[in-house]
Amino acid sequence: MKIVWERESATVRDVYEALLEKRKVAYTTVMTMMKILEQKKYLKKTQNERAHVYRPAQPQRQVIGAMVREFVNRVFNGSAEPLLAHLVEDHDLSREDLDEIARLRRQS
Repeated sequence: MKIVWERESATVRDVYEALLEKRKVAYTTVMTMMKILEQKKYLKKTQNERAHVYRPAQPQRQVIGAMVREFVNRVFNGSAEPLLAHLVEDHDLSREDLDEIARLRRQS
């Protein structure tokens, strides 16, 4: 998703080549993941000459929110508290980070 957001549109080949710069990945894996993201309505696909071109189907913030909710539901049975506890304990959050989390929590 990050690559498609950065480029505003991309083919499977575009994403594959960008990912190869960072780590080894199979083309078919990239193709499968992009199909899944399309099925979840995070990407939309159009035909351009011989390749499908993928574009974000929703704003980045909305997609990230949906992905985080899905993760919290699947891994933590819908409770964000264990995730926050893990982040606080294992990621050396600064006092400013913790204050910001508390401020955001008070706002919601």
